[in-house]
Amino acid sequence: MRLTLDDTDGPMPAVARPLLPLLLLLAACAKGDKPAATDQPSSMTSQPSGELAYVTNEDSRDLTVIDVATDSVIATIFVGTRPRGVRVSHDGKTVFIALTGSPKCPPTMPDEECDKLKKDPTLDGVAVVDVRTRTLLKTLPAGTDPETFDISLDDRTLFVSNEDAGLLSIVDITTGAVTGSVKVGDEPEGVTVQPDGKIVWVTGESDHNIVGVDIATARPVQDIEVGQRPRSVAFLPDGSKGYVTNEVSGTVTVVDMASHRKIKAIAMGDKARPMGLAVATDGKRVYASLGRGTTIAAIDPATDSIVGTVEVGTRPWGIAISNDGKKLYSANGPSNDVTVVALATMTVIRKITVGSVPWGVAIGPAIR
Repeated sequence: MRLTLDDTDGPMPAVARPLLPLLLLLAACAKGDKPAATDQPSSMTSQPSGELAYVTNEDSRDLTVIDVATDSVIATIFVGTRPRGVRVSHDGKTVFIALTGSPKCPPTMPDEECDKLKKDPTLDGVAVVDVRTRTLLKTLPAGTDPETFDISLDDRTLFVSNEDAGLLSIVDITTGAVTGSVKVGDEPEGVTVQPDGKIVWVTGESDHNIVGVDIATARPVQDIEVGQRPRSVAFLPDGSKGYVTNEVSGTVTVVDMASHRKIKAIAMGDKARPMGLAVATDGKRVYASLGRGTTIAAIDPATDSIVGTVEVGTRPWGIAISNDGKKLYSANGPSNDVTVVALATMTVIRKITVGSVPWGVAIGPAIR
């Protein structure tokens, strides 16, 4: 709604002009109208002070934006079909979201049944959202059925897993072109660039391994066996250790990155189905979401043992930590919410309703 003066009243005296905003607001309230700010698009409903959490909602096809300072939803942005993996660029200006036109095929569904379901590859890609304006700018090609990805340290390249093709696609962000692809084995899933930016690692669900691809040459250089059905891979900030969640094994594998050898498998409990990973910025804790185990587990890298757990909700998957290390955000798919955990006490401090079937979470600065 736009408020205007009644032109029949003639020009307003100069002395009264400073009162114009107040008079307009009172007039609107008298008519029962809402202030003009509430009529803005959902992408610009509020101006946050510090960080934003971005949550992909697989079934409602949108991105929920949460103000980390207040733990409140400030925007919902339509992005496309089945958004899952999500990352914020290193400069904090852009959010990338993996989209796919492939149908949902749970592990219990036979491959032949999945193959009968309709696919629309024209819906595959990586959506690009501007952080400042909270608008969808474009969708980049990213190979078939993109699910997760990571970004090069210079923010120029995306590395995208194409599960159905067994490939890692390399996407030039500036030109929007797929510049290459690397065969990494059957059903590649999690993708993470190691801290020095030289190698990108991909988990192989069917091959039960992680494959390292040299970024400079786009060639596989390492293959490390881990547990069954690895989902995610993450690294300590100094790059000394890697951690891999193994859904079927119910473990987190610890890898010594200097020798590229598996040094431990941490049992996460009988009901655990490890999924997502998040590493504290100081490297003192590694957090794993346990899927159908309903909890988040805290791992001490000094001993590679579990030092705490907290129940967060139904099937937590994607997780992320605020930059100050105080809060963790967990996307709980079936319950359509995000749980906020105070990490100092490992307690739940808030539940935030988001879209339908939240999948991934990423946190970045609020750019104005």
